Amino acid sequence: MVDSLFYDIKENVTLAQVAEVTGAVLSDESKAAEKISGIATMNSATETEICFFYDRKSKEQAASIKAKACITTEALQQFLPVGVIALVSESPKEAFIRLNEFMYAEKTPVSGIDASARIAATAQIGKGCSIGANVVIEDDVVIGDNCRIEPNVVIARSCRIGHNCRIGAGAAVAYAIIGNNCYIYTGARLGQDGFGFQLINGQHHRIPQLGRVIIGNDVEIGANTCIDRGALDDTVIGDGCRIDNLVQIAHNDKLGRGCVIVSQVGIAGSCTLGDYVVCGGQVGLADHLHIGSGVQIAAQSGVMRDIEDGAVMMGSPCVPFKDFMRQVAFLQKNSKK
Repeated sequence: MVDSLFYDIKENVTLAQVAEVTGAVLSDESKAAEKISGIATMNSATETEICFFYDRKSKEQAASIKAKACITTEALQQFLPVGVIALVSESPKEAFIRLNEFMYAEKTPVSGIDASARIAATAQIGKGCSIGANVVIEDDVVIGDNCRIEPNVVIARSCRIGHNCRIGAGAAVAYAIIGNNCYIYTGARLGQDGFGFQLINGQHHRIPQLGRVIIGNDVEIGANTCIDRGALDDTVIGDGCRIDNLVQIAHNDKLGRGCVIVSQVGIAGSCTLGDYVVCGGQVGLADHLHIGSGVQIAAQSGVMRDIEDGAVMMGSPCVPFKDFMRQVAFLQKNSKK
């Protein structure tokens, strides 16, 4: 159940509206005026709610659905109990997203600047922005229109933030240029010093980090993720990337478009990732590697060599997925002798 304390909920939504929003086909047009009170899971949905059924493995659970209606595929609707109104969709998962966006909205602050915020006289704030409590915006920062800067954010001097961006509470942004429609989650750290030291006369001397962090458009960067600025070259995150919580991206790394980097991944310095690379949780990349476009790297893999386009890799050190499975089968077979 979605709590109205935290979300604005659209009430009295009819199944005709559901069909229109999701593109699903209502199996019984006589039920078009029926109303739903909300969205719920297959197991928890009540007789006033709608649920989604898209996995054939859940067909036994489907038999006990108590929802008023269910969005499912043509092949799966046969498993719905009598009385549950079916809406048939080619992609129930996409329908779920569309209906969520239609029915629920986060409670958002009104535009304006909190009295406790500290904004430099030379900073430029766009129209329709919301600046929360105790925010610090330093000299020569430029922020676009309709941005939401949540409490305790620090935006260091000369940073650029595009339109329609959200910077989560407690995040810190420095030496960064951020595109439009980006969401930087709570506690993220962008543009901090890269981890670079040179051993001189038995002491580690910090190497100056003089680059920037460049974030493309439509990028999400998870809570407490750290992206270091470059040493000389920039650290670059391409358009459409999705970076989970607790990820470390080091200086001079370059991610192409649409990459998905899951929690606790660590990418050492000067790595280049192509477009649509997927790294599972806790993947580690050694420095100065080139990872081709479309590569998929399974969770907890250790990457020590370049990877060609489209490869699916697993293990530490990682190898092609089929090779890894052969290794596992060999070990299982021979460990029994």
